Amino acid sequence: MEYRIREATAADFEAIWPIFQEVVSAGETYGYEPDTGKSEAEDLWMRAPLKTFVLEKNGEILGTYYIKPNHHGPGAHVCNCGYMVASRARGQGIATFMCRHSQTLAQDLGFLAMQFNFVASSNTAAVKLWTKLGFMTVGRLPKAFKHPVLGYVDALVLYKWLKTDS
Repeated sequence: MEYRIREATAADFEAIWPIFQEVVSAGETYGYEPDTGKSEAEDLWMRAPLKTFVLEKNGEILGTYYIKPNHHGPGAHVCNCGYMVASRARGQGIATFMCRHSQTLAQDLGFLAMQFNFVASSNTAAVKLWTKLGFMTVGRLPKAFKHPVLGYVDALVLYKWLKTDS
């Protein structure tokens, strides 16, 4: 299993788009409209973040993530990331690999902490993974996420202090 993560280029969006569309159209994990169009998706995933990355295996893009400040001003030391993995590649450790990469990158960029703002509690695989990687659930928003099958479920706020010396 030879994964390679690199910063995404504008041309990579053609390979990112099917992953984005698959994840978002399911309506089960992201707070984006399920019918988000390609142009808006490109703005959300490629232009709004500080940086966007792709994970490749044998030259094929199987996952992607972005990193950005969670807030500006006094909260600018906390970053936020979003991760997406193609369904055909799930269960292979890709999200783990990307999250570990993003935590190292976050520190390299000067961030001291990472926060996930709106994790659907029904996304048990993600909640389990983020917890395993050291994130704490610091908030629960009752019935804040409208799941297409389960109805209203809680949204979680997860947080991890990245700096080990303070």
